Amino acid sequence: MTTHTRIRKFNTRDTYPEQNLDNDLCQAVVAGGVVYLRGQIGQDLDTRESVGVGDVRAQTEKAMANIDLLLREAGSGLEDIVKVTVYLTDPRYREEVYREMGRWLKGVHPVSTGIVVQALARPEWLVEIDATAVISGGDK
Repeated sequence: MTTHTRIRKFNTRDTYPEQNLDNDLCQAVVAGGVVYLRGQIGQDLDTRESVGVGDVRAQTEKAMANIDLLLREAGSGLEDIVKVTVYLTDPRYREEVYREMGRWLKGVHPVSTGIVVQALARPEWLVEIDATAVISGGDK
């Protein structure tokens, strides 16, 4: 029987009080030795306050710091990331976002997908990054 560990459970009515939502979610799920993260943005995980409004580099830095924290809470780490997906609201942000993300992932070599989207869940969010990692630093 597979056991799933859910990390930092929350309800969307608390995260998005301005929207009429009621979904039980979490920031990370560990299943079968894999850590699946919710897309991370420039938002403080504890206070839910937006960080770096108007500054895509600062939002990327906060998203990556969140990813680092969540992976450590799940028993993994940045070095164990196998895939990242980057959502940008403007293709002109790509260079700055990938430079900052690359600072955090130097030497990791994950696969990566980049997507330009019309908008994210809140208008002040410019970038969202989700990651998938393994537990225990397998192949490097």
